Amino acid sequence: MIVTTINVNGVRAAVRERSAENLGLLAWLANTDADVVCLQETRADDEQLAEALAPAVAEGWHIASACPHLKGRSGVALLSRSPFSDVRIGLPATEFELHGRYVEADIGDVTVASVYVHTGEAGTDRQVEKERFMAELAKRMTELTADGREAVVCGDWNIAHTEHDIKAWKANVKKAGFLPSERQWLTELLDSGWVDVMRRLHLDRPGPYSWWSWRGKAFDNDAGWRIDYHLVSESLAARTVAGRVEKPKAYALRWSDHAPVTVEFG
Repeated sequence: MIVTTINVNGVRAAVRERSAENLGLLAWLANTDADVVCLQETRADDEQLAEALAPAVAEGWHIASACPHLKGRSGVALLSRSPFSDVRIGLPATEFELHGRYVEADIGDVTVASVYVHTGEAGTDRQVEKERFMAELAKRMTELTADGREAVVCGDWNIAHTEHDIKAWKANVKKAGFLPSERQWLTELLDSGWVDVMRRLHLDRPGPYSWWSWRGKAFDNDAGWRIDYHLVSESLAARTVAGRVEKPKAYALRWSDHAPVTVEFG
């Protein structure tokens, strides 16, 4: 099984972007070897998502999605070559149930989830909301491991876990995305039995980064952040074969400020 995660920065924009050169999201989907693709920040309701991805659906992809509660914000989805046996949208019985930040589905013997942890802002209500969402997400992930199913939770976590996960870490120690409390939260998730398989594959080396600002020379200089993770249950993580960031060869070939992150399981 091959699983990819990508924040598309608006699915309709990702479909339009570079479409004239046949390099946008649809072209990527037509050429990927992935069996499951986790999308974040679709910024589209179910109807808009289906319309944007209609060519992919015609090619056999199945869609499960959680649309945003605010227009133009959040939204997550799963694309699968195989039908879903069950789909669960949102984090039930929480304030985030309908926020479009979480969707999970059973595909064969594996549960795959797409999650979007929004960007916070240190010292503001937005950061407090982010931390509330993180707490509810951790509860759901505890339930997943308790069920004993193999699972992978993919997405844009908007947290760089260690100094190896952000190029300019010294300049960001007091900023959302690299706060000690956020990094500790991720540490506790990993200590509870989840595995950051890309970090396991790449060990104690910087990157590979998956997000670069549109501004300046961040992309050209590889001054990025690694914030797009596959967190995987231990039994499934043991079957990891390979992992890679599909970074475009040039700035002009980008259709999102994130790059797809792909992990292969045997």
